Amino acid sequence: MKLKKSPQTAQEKVDERREEVLSKGRKFKYPLQFSRHRIVVNTILIIIVVLTAITISMWLALYRFGMTDEFLFRITRVFPVPVAHVDNENVLFSDYLMLYRSSMTSIERQSGSQFDEESVAHLRAEYKRSALDDSEKFSYAIKLAKELGIEISNDEVEAEFTRHLNIGGVERSEESFIKIIEDNFGLNKSEYERMLYLSIAKAKVSEAIDENAKNIASEVERMLSENGNNYSAVATALGDKIIYQETGGLVDSKNIDGGRATEAAKLEPGGSSGKFVSMNGDGYYFVKLVEKNDSQVNFVSIRVPFTEFNSRFDKVKAEGGISELITIEASNTPTNTETPAPTE
Repeated sequence: MKLKKSPQTAQEKVDERREEVLSKGRKFKYPLQFSRHRIVVNTILIIIVVLTAITISMWLALYRFGMTDEFLFRITRVFPVPVAHVDNENVLFSDYLMLYRSSMTSIERQSGSQFDEESVAHLRAEYKRSALDDSEKFSYAIKLAKELGIEISNDEVEAEFTRHLNIGGVERSEESFIKIIEDNFGLNKSEYERMLYLSIAKAKVSEAIDENAKNIASEVERMLSENGNNYSAVATALGDKIIYQETGGLVDSKNIDGGRATEAAKLEPGGSSGKFVSMNGDGYYFVKLVEKNDSQVNFVSIRVPFTEFNSRFDKVKAEGGISELITIEASNTPTNTETPAPTE
């Protein structure tokens, strides 16, 4: 006996049609999922390849070709890659490029009128060597500062920035001063403050570790007290332990000389300043005023140089404690670790 099929209701017809559509769509589901997976994987692979290519290009530009352009400088400011190691302390590539560019900026801008191509190439080699030497010393100073618990505050850096802003007795706005350092050194404010930070660190460490300089300075103080501030007599007695200098006449009281002229201007003729640390951090100064007028001073001075820092650094270097990751031509040009002062 054959059962008679009951007619479908409207709802059943809708459900049946929906199932047909869904069944046809299911065969596209897994291929689509597979395609999406391939897209994600391929995207990740492309990103890895691009980043690898960029990394290799940057490595070649920095470590093999010795490029020093502004783009690379900005990159190294973001990514603190080393250019050398000093006693296991990283020497930042950004510091090296900053010091090099601050020296070469004005030279390169004047190269068309004052320097031929060969002279500029020679200067580049000299300044690269000098910048690397200086950045290694600064990094060593930072290492010693950490060990000694010496800190450099933002207030100290800001105070030094303000001093440089008014250097030479010229009142400048911060805007005009920043324009000066950009034109002369190719640096912005934060980069110039980094230079000040490094200089302050080295100066504070140099003073802290140099017991010999402290002892000689104490001896100078005693002798000046006993002989009525006779600077030349102290110079004769101590010989090459100190550096004795005379201006030989009136000089500008705002002279850039480590702070000697500024201190001399505070004195009366025959007066002595007593011991103070030079503004460039190279030793202790004693100043005696000979004569002065409203804008000029004539003085004699004694400097007790800091030597311990360089002795320790040279020892680290001699013992193979410095490894450089770039190759620079040797230069006989003396290095200059003093932060450059802005020109007027």
